[in-house]
Amino acid sequence: MQENDQEHFKRELGLLDGTMLVVGSMIGSGIFIVSADIARQVGSAGWLTLIWLLSGLITIIAAVSYGELSAMFPKAGGQYVYLKEAYNKLIAFLYGWSFFAVIQTGTIAAVGVAFSKFAAYLYEPLSDENILYELGSFKLNAAQLVSIFTIVVLTFINSRGVKNGKILQTVLTIIKILSLLGLIVFGLTLAAKASVWDLNWADTWGTRSFDKESGSWLPIGGTALISGISAAMVGSLFSSDAWNGVTFIAGEIKNPQRNVGMSLFLGTFIVTIIYVLTNIMYLAVIPFDEIATAKFDRVAVVASQYIFGNIGALIIAIMIMISTFACNNGLIMAGARVYYTMAKDGLFFKKAAVLNSSSVPAWALWAQCIWASALCLTGKYGDLLDFVIIIVLIFYILTIYGIFILRRKMPDVERPYKAFGYPFLPMLYIVIASAICISLLLTKFSTCGWGVLIMLTGIPVYYLTKPKEE
Repeated sequence: MQENDQEHFKRELGLLDGTMLVVGSMIGSGIFIVSADIARQVGSAGWLTLIWLLSGLITIIAAVSYGELSAMFPKAGGQYVYLKEAYNKLIAFLYGWSFFAVIQTGTIAAVGVAFSKFAAYLYEPLSDENILYELGSFKLNAAQLVSIFTIVVLTFINSRGVKNGKILQTVLTIIKILSLLGLIVFGLTLAAKASVWDLNWADTWGTRSFDKESGSWLPIGGTALISGISAAMVGSLFSSDAWNGVTFIAGEIKNPQRNVGMSLFLGTFIVTIIYVLTNIMYLAVIPFDEIATAKFDRVAVVASQYIFGNIGALIIAIMIMISTFACNNGLIMAGARVYYTMAKDGLFFKKAAVLNSSSVPAWALWAQCIWASALCLTGKYGDLLDFVIIIVLIFYILTIYGIFILRRKMPDVERPYKAFGYPFLPMLYIVIASAICISLLLTKFSTCGWGVLIMLTGIPVYYLTKPKEE
């Protein structure tokens, strides 16, 4: 049954499209904003750069490990399928449940909210301070409507066929890469100052945290440093997330055994290089204290004002709007394929398993659209990140451990591509990601705890809705 269904998906995406989906889904608004929070948590240029580098490296390790799984199971559904094959339907369902409840929809909402924040730069009435309606403690603002509007438009485009989504993704992602590279080059050639660079690197590995209330730096070490690093990594890991989207649409990729794995590696590698270079540019242009105290954390706006003067803020606003729009296009396109595959297994609404006349799971796309729009109304960008990142990491750990399980469980299955550096690199990822998860639960229990709770509520749902014939 599964194989026949694959025939209905049109294989219209090549290696470039796959790579652009990875890059486009990864680069949202994070790189423009997150460095301010990291700077406040760890307090020096060396640590800021190291955290971006470390996040990039563990993302690349995870992506090349996924290459083995994507070559073994080149079907729609990606990570959901890998978890089902390595463990069982319950674990796969918990992933799909969390994916629909928080991971994909929460990320789409967070990226939509970021889009609207910067749209308000161009046209003030679109800001979240423009309250349109109040009912008790609930307030509806213009920014929320803008985010919902973009999600609806992108869902509509993707419901008309994978080709439309693919063209939009590739064009916007190439614009996004070129504009970020432009920012780096202009920054390093026009605005870099040796005095700023030298001062920023004077105390390369000094560790301190910024206290917003007193507006001063406090030295940190020991457990405070560890919790600072893990809190700082939430932002950089979230900025490097969503690379696995290409595995969800494997059913629409030409020669998926080769191209999915290659897209994963090339995409994560390109993004890591861009992210590290962007931070090097920030450190060459902006004094460290200004990075940490950038208004609304908009580090890229500060950098752009140093580079381009007054028009800088406008340039960044347009860049972020293009960036977040492309990011959400990739997330919306990929997400629906997971619900489609779950529905085929009887673990999601039946209608999600239906492809429309354009060979895309339109019902699944619109269900995702409605829930992501509802999450936009909560409007809490930071809380959404904490909710999402803890669950994302737990399932990445389980999926990568799945490689070890499947090597024992299915030793004879053809593996056109094998996990790079196995078993050392996949195990290194598991150890680092587990340490970050534990640290997050200890330091941010109020939000991360909710994330884990949402995931666990899937257990009773699974047993209540499981098809009877099993």
